[in-house]
Amino acid sequence: PIPLSSKAMAWASSFDAFVKNFKMESKILSDEIITLIKSYTEENKLQEALSVIDNALRDIENATLNIAVTGETRIGKSAFINALRGVWDEEEGAGDHPKFPQVKIWDLPGIGTTKFPPQNYLTEMKFGEYDFFIIISSTHFKENDAQLAKAIKEMKMNFYFVRTKTDNDLYNEQKSKPKSFNKEKVMINIREDCSRHLQDILSSEPPVFLVSNLDRSGYDFPELEMKLLRELPAHKHHIFMPSLHSVTEAAINLKRDSLKQKVRLEAMKAGVLATIPLGGMIRDDIENLDETFNLYRSYFGLDDASLENIAKDFNVSVNEIRAQLKSLQLLTRTTDMSFEEKLLKYIEYISSITGGPLATGLYFRKTYYLKSLFIDTVSSDAKTLLTKEEFLSQKMGSCVSDAPEYWEAAMEL
Repeated sequence: PIPLSSKAMAWASSFDAFVKNFKMESKILSDEIITLIKSYTEENKLQEALSVIDNALRDIENATLNIAVTGETRIGKSAFINALRGVWDEEEGAGDHPKFPQVKIWDLPGIGTTKFPPQNYLTEMKFGEYDFFIIISSTHFKENDAQLAKAIKEMKMNFYFVRTKTDNDLYNEQKSKPKSFNKEKVMINIREDCSRHLQDILSSEPPVFLVSNLDRSGYDFPELEMKLLRELPAHKHHIFMPSLHSVTEAAINLKRDSLKQKVRLEAMKAGVLATIPLGGMIRDDIENLDETFNLYRSYFGLDDASLENIAKDFNVSVNEIRAQLKSLQLLTRTTDMSFEEKLLKYIEYISSITGGPLATGLYFRKTYYLKSLFIDTVSSDAKTLLTKEEFLSQKMGSCVSDAPEYWEAAMEL
């Protein structure tokens, strides 16, 4: 057997290589926590390392996110909030995300629309309770908006300017000037107009995000979500990440990476210095993981209710959609190779290319591989359903073994 100190060093090296694969905005651990885990494992202090991992997981799982949205009335604020929440019916006040109750979005009155003086606004609105602020306007930003941003900045908190109804502006401009209309030029003019009204008060030129509440994949909506994500503390990434709309490949990749990191941490916590028992109990594990897999499907917008909506958008039946989803086939289809054999191939493959547990002598519970495999597969499915054209270009009813790229490679080992 490999000496414990050698295994600890291998664990540290494997963990370090693993976290380096992820972009800053997708990391769910701070650099300080990553360094501490690596240091403890290199020093053969596995109990201390596991304690840090346990605390980090607790922080991630118990995290909450409070987003404050403020602005005057009739500017599309409620519609913007519902776009963030992924719903279309307008609701007032605090809004729990329908799938992620730890994410709350608060509709605050604009600083110029309240009965109390502006100097009392921050106190009355309990600004210290929010993670960041989004200041909304449908025209240029006014002095009250800039003064509010200045006050938030002095509190060392993050704020973002969002200009709504961009689609309306473009439509009106094209209608009034059909021959000279230039979309990019119009958007540049809108940005400059917004920035000009902010710059004098803030002594800087903050970015302004131009959005349409009816198009969450277009204009600056994806860029805004990525900006919010990058500037959140690392342990809150995992809370905000699943709430991102799976309308871009970048968003899907971030969700995938966030989930895989959490699964890896859970596996490290539960890891044992023994070989993975692949026989007999795999089917029991699969049954016990049904709830987790359904949760992953919802993260990527592939839960049953979402599939109904996608089918309507694509003008196909739900069964046609489901037949295309390899994540639904993964644990149910039977071929000439048993699931146990496929899983072993998968474990061997990812270990050989990542320096993972089999290569280092450190083994995790088999549920790590099952979860990791399902995350890879369901994220691939989500990319297939990004557009109707992409969906129709795929071969209907393809089987698991010829689906995700790593399966093809693994089958050749």
